[in-house]
Amino acid sequence: MEVIKLRDEYIKLGQALKAANLVESGVDAKFAIEDGLVKVNGEVEYQRGKKLRDGDLVTFDGNTIKIEA
Repeated sequence: MEVIKLRDEYIKLGQALKAANLVESGVDAKFAIEDGLVKVNGEVEYQRGKKLRDGDLVTFDGNTIKIEA
């Protein structure tokens, strides 16, 4: 499980996927999210700008990202 430490109050979903090196670019993140391949806390998320906060879990392509403050 990859852990992303928050520098601010939140990180956007597309940025988190890039920070965890699960996608190569923002465009790749956009398509993965639009195609319904990304889940946030077990629910499919279609908003690239979804704000992730402390405790959120993101799953994509068999990988899990945990957001921590």
